[in-house]
Amino acid sequence: MITVEDVKEHPITKTFIKKGDEHLGTMGFTEHSYRHKNLVSNIAANILERLGFPKREAELAAIAGYLHDIGNVVSRYNHGQSGAMIAYDILRDLKMDPEEIAIIIAAIGNHEEEYGQSVNNVAAALILADKSDVHRSRVRNPDVSTFDIHDRVNYGAVHSFLNVDPQQRKVTLELKIDQNITTVMEYFEIFLTRMVMCRRAAEFLDASFGLVINDAKLL
Repeated sequence: MITVEDVKEHPITKTFIKKGDEHLGTMGFTEHSYRHKNLVSNIAANILERLGFPKREAELAAIAGYLHDIGNVVSRYNHGQSGAMIAYDILRDLKMDPEEIAIIIAAIGNHEEEYGQSVNNVAAALILADKSDVHRSRVRNPDVSTFDIHDRVNYGAVHSFLNVDPQQRKVTLELKIDQNITTVMEYFEIFLTRMVMCRRAAEFLDASFGLVINDAKLL
């Protein structure tokens, strides 16, 4: 069976992820390269494993997590849709089972907050993993004085951890925010839609979603 390591070694995967991140850098977006891909891949798999879903389903989540932003090589706009089609070609080339391909491309095509839905367990895990990656290491802009709100919120997040509690079936995003750089209100200003999406994704997995910022429970 195809694994995430097989997908990582495919030449299209390597090239398109690299070029897609270069395109986003040119447009001033935060980092979407190998750090983000590997992190989302690992977290998505971990969510399903810890909540007791089958190991193969967790592996599919790892694959979806690694490929979810590959559509940025085409355009930031609707990158979930273009990414799903690119992933289809990669996975078909690797001779993956069509049913597994369908699960993965549905997850990739539904990870954007503008229209995404938890259409399957892999999609739900991908949403939670992707939207939890808020951290200063993603900011490319070296000039703090020119930060927009996205740079400021990401740079202000000095710690980010998605805690999965299998006993309570609760997924909690734990953040530490430097309030000399940004505020909790600014965080919600740009990420409220994502947090709603995370709550729905957790519920799809028969779990609840929590948010803790600077040790204060907000959700």
